Amino acid sequence: MKIHLIDGTYELFRNHFGAPPKAAPNGQEVGATLGLLRSLIMLLSSPDVTHMACAFDHVIPSFRNDLYAGYKTGEGVDPNLLAQFSLAEEAVSALGVVVWPMVEFEADDALGTAAVRFAKSKSVEQVLICSPDKDLAQLVTGNRVVCWDRRREIILDEKGVIEKFGVKPQSIPDWLALVGDSADGYPGIPGWGAKSSSAVLARYEHIESIPKDAGKWKVGAITPGRASSLTGSLIQHYDEALLFRQLATLRTDVPLKDKLSDLKWQGAWESLNTVCKKLGDEKIPSRITQWR
Repeated sequence: MKIHLIDGTYELFRNHFGAPPKAAPNGQEVGATLGLLRSLIMLLSSPDVTHMACAFDHVIPSFRNDLYAGYKTGEGVDPNLLAQFSLAEEAVSALGVVVWPMVEFEADDALGTAAVRFAKSKSVEQVLICSPDKDLAQLVTGNRVVCWDRRREIILDEKGVIEKFGVKPQSIPDWLALVGDSADGYPGIPGWGAKSSSAVLARYEHIESIPKDAGKWKVGAITPGRASSLTGSLIQHYDEALLFRQLATLRTDVPLKDKLSDLKWQGAWESLNTVCKKLGDEKIPSRITQWR
């Protein structure tokens, strides 16, 4: 079997900016929720999609905000989108899909925990993390755990991660720490760009393994002068680099209660009719092929 893990937060954002706006009978904007619901119904219509779960950032701040004041918050996010998170969770749950609403942790942590846990099962052929989020690339394992960008129909296996980022999956948190991630709110280390970070980490894999003496570097793509500059910056901002890596590293110990068998889709609940009426689209249930 294949396990499909959905990044509900990404899907909501994608549909908010990509799907047509739609007002529910009570006047609330629900376009993103309807787009997500239709997308999942289409996915479930595929015969090889049998086991699924969907993670949301129920609240955007997480434990990482306690580690770094500049980490992402809900500030600047369209209130019409923020107001749909609880509604989307209700709709996906009514569809019969397991929902993980994260509060202390982030949705990516739930996806990471599930990917690591379920990939250990001999009955699981492949785990597909349905998101293009670069943070999630650290979870990729060979062709067993992959990232699937459904919008562009791109599947990123371990070879694909190396081709895209220039480093192995286990080096992705280090790479993000050096380069920075504006979406998550941390700047990276001055002077370290994507190419230099890839070249250095392809050789040394982790930040601690990078020689503090530039003369000892064995990275063909980096000149001695550039190595000296990068080393100086890293030494000066070493504690920040380790902190940023901690922010980028996904937790795989989220207390998810669901077993593998719980992820099997057995049809939508009758409550989906009520939810769709609330959303102002009572035609959606007619697309459901299986009910509980």
